[in-house]
Amino acid sequence: MPKLLYASTSPYSSKVRMAALYAGIAIDLVPVKTEEKPAELIGANPLGKIPVLVLDDGRSIYDSRAITQHLNRVSKNALFPRNPDKRLEAEVLEALADGMCDCALSMVYERRARPEEMVYQPWLDRQWAKITTALDLLNANPPKLPKKITVGQMALRATLGYLALRFAGKWEKGRGRLTRWAARFDEKFPELKPAVPG
Repeated sequence: MPKLLYASTSPYSSKVRMAALYAGIAIDLVPVKTEEKPAELIGANPLGKIPVLVLDDGRSIYDSRAITQHLNRVSKNALFPRNPDKRLEAEVLEALADGMCDCALSMVYERRARPEEMVYQPWLDRQWAKITTALDLLNANPPKLPKKITVGQMALRATLGYLALRFAGKWEKGRGRLTRWAARFDEKFPELKPAVPG
C-alpha cells in the first residue's frame, strides 16, 4: 500500500488525504515532524517537505499537486473533470487555495523562526493582504458544491481549515458566505472532515 508522509496540521497534506479518501484509494498515513528531518522523509524528498506519497515500488511523489494528479490518474479521473474547461477551473481553484496556504505558511514561519524583535511586519502585512484579496474574491462567488466535487474544492476546504487553525477569528469576519460554504462542505462530505487541518 502506498504511504503518505504527512502532518495533520499541513493544509497540503489535508488536501491529499481528502483526495485519497474521496477517490477511494487506500494509503498508509505516516505522520512526520519536518523540523526533526527524519531520514525517511529526506530519503523520500530531498527538500524535506510534506506531503510525500511513497509508492509500493519505492518511487516518491511530491509536491501535493503532483500527488493529486497521480491520484486522479490512478482513480480514472475521480478528482478532476474530463471536460477541459471544467478541469482548468478545478486546477485554478487548487492553485489559488495552495497560494493562500503558501502566504499563510510564510507568515507562520516568519514568527516561528525569528526572534520577536526581528519579525518583519511589512512582510506579514503583504502576505495577509494577498490572502484577504483571495478570500474576498471567493466570498463574493463561492465555488459550487455539487454531488461530485474536485480537488479544487478540497484544496479550498483544507485552506480554510488551516486559516481557522492558525488565524482563528481573523479571516472569517465579513466573509459569511465562505464560512457557510465550509460548513456546507463538511455537511455534504462528512467522510472528508477528519482530514481537515487540526
